Amino acid sequence: MFKPDNIENEFFLKLGYSFSPAELAKGKVLISEPFLGDPNFSRSVILLLEYSEEGGAIGFVLNKPTDLYMSDIIDDYPSDSFRFHYGGPVKPENVFFLHSIGDVIINSQQIMPGLWWGGDFDQITSLIKSGSISPGEVKFFGGYSGWSATQLESELAERSWILGGLNIEEIMKEDMDELWRESLKSLGKKFSIIADFPEDPALN
Repeated sequence: MFKPDNIENEFFLKLGYSFSPAELAKGKVLISEPFLGDPNFSRSVILLLEYSEEGGAIGFVLNKPTDLYMSDIIDDYPSDSFRFHYGGPVKPENVFFLHSIGDVIINSQQIMPGLWWGGDFDQITSLIKSGSISPGEVKFFGGYSGWSATQLESELAERSWILGGLNIEEIMKEDMDELWRESLKSLGKKFSIIADFPEDPALN
């Protein structure tokens, strides 16, 4: 991660801006601190799909939709119906997906009650083409975000991330323009202050 030195300043420490690695778990969301310099994760909200101390973590960036739809990538998908999202810098050439269909999708993995990721791509494509799945039930991503063992814990210690949570409706909704700010504001007053910081710290 690329962070400005001033993120460790007295203001952030007074806010109590610190999270324990013990709070990390699949289904949690990582909300980037306001001045995170890495363009892959600037003002991002990431859903953790898997996490363990030994194996590290993987997740999808939720709030960076592209201008593409799945119909631009795969023939016979309904036009302009299934938005294609940036999931992270790892394997950006591969397509991944979240869904609320359940384990009827072969090899899907549950993240939380009512939400799964991955599974048989041909199966979900067939269901979409037959009209059995609506856009609100599946979300597609190019690439994912990944951390090796101890990496995410180190970034928490550096205050690169704020830990939060979202419900399934918030995760699967199409309009993600305000998700970063909304996720911070849902955590209470001190994080609402952070939500209003300008992107350029020189303007703060």
